[in-house]
Amino acid sequence: MPWVKLRAMPSGMLQPIRLILADPALRVAAGALVLFGSFAASIAPYQSLIAIRIFGFSDAAYSAVLVLAAVISVAGAVGIGVLTDRMAARKKAALLSALLGAAATAWILAVPGAWSFALVHGILLPIAGSLMGQIFALARLAAGRLTPDERDSVLAGIRALFALPFIVVLPLWSVAFEAGAGLLAIYIALAGLCLGMALLIRVAWPEDGEGGWEEVPSGLSLAESLREIASGGVLLRVTMTGAINAGVFLYLIVLGLMFDESVGRGLGDVAIFAGVVAGLEVPVMLSMGALLRRITRLQAILWGAALYAGFLFAFPLLVATPLVWLLTIPAAIGGGIVLSLPIAYVQDLMGTRAGAGGALLAVQKVAGDGIAAALFAGATLLGGYGLAAWAGGLSMILGAGALLWLDRRRDPLPAE
Repeated sequence: MPWVKLRAMPSGMLQPIRLILADPALRVAAGALVLFGSFAASIAPYQSLIAIRIFGFSDAAYSAVLVLAAVISVAGAVGIGVLTDRMAARKKAALLSALLGAAATAWILAVPGAWSFALVHGILLPIAGSLMGQIFALARLAAGRLTPDERDSVLAGIRALFALPFIVVLPLWSVAFEAGAGLLAIYIALAGLCLGMALLIRVAWPEDGEGGWEEVPSGLSLAESLREIASGGVLLRVTMTGAINAGVFLYLIVLGLMFDESVGRGLGDVAIFAGVVAGLEVPVMLSMGALLRRITRLQAILWGAALYAGFLFAFPLLVATPLVWLLTIPAAIGGGIVLSLPIAYVQDLMGTRAGAGGALLAVQKVAGDGIAAALFAGATLLGGYGLAAWAGGLSMILGAGALLWLDRRRDPLPAE
């Protein structure tokens, strides 16, 4: 009966939370993702505004910084992921990444300017961002003792905890900006959050070899690992998931810029819109286990990409109207799917190699960032920020469609 299913939904949504709380390593990964999510929530909607409005970057120059960040990010993440697999050592790499993030954000405060922004956002923070891959590598190792469905549910739940801070952090920034705080105040919070992650890693992250799971060092050289990553269509599939993520990244780029151009909008509206979307994404991510019992993972990714693309197509048309707030619903449903399910998909491409799987998440992000940067540069040259949003929607549909076609013969049927 329908009412029985509705009553069962909260229990299904709580399952990944119970599994996370029951495992110390998963609790650490979850806590680190909450802090990392607070970092992203603070900077993602405002990075383009800081670059273009405060430090005077042109659209083309900012696109160049994004491309540089993409290249550095993938080099750092793959190198660190391969090294940690080779040595089965993760804690030190995670700690150094968090400390680098603290130093980089403090540098902006100490020496504000365009060159500092390019150094920090083009080089230092992309290297520090490899921490996210290490966090998901830890989660993958800890979740390896669960069933495949439970593992997907847990990884989606941990990704939901990354989105959770957007509900709290963005409204707080809205209040701060209304009270007269400047955009550069964001970097004070960023430095503090990185120090908090470093402390959590130092105190609670399991020592290498003491996590309760068996991890054998891969012994592969960098060249051997790179050949493995590039073989068997792995890189093509990761690139297609990156094309899906490019739409989300373009949304974050154009959100602040388009609201800033609209009469009657302000920085507070940017925070509220992004916060509502992220807040609604959380229950969607926690429901992935129930969704995957009805359709396959790749089918779900396709539906999520289509919903999010629809949001991107409509956003430029409605941004100046009250109807724009209704777009938070398809954005949240689509975003909850495409930001969570591709995590397990990408990690599964490398089997039990948790470090390489975590590195592939960074490659996925870099592919998405690079595609988004190219689309942003081309679209703003030809037609402005609205065209960039439409290009992001098209990228998502093409990426999801290509992924489903590539795996059409091996996409498993959902469980009965």
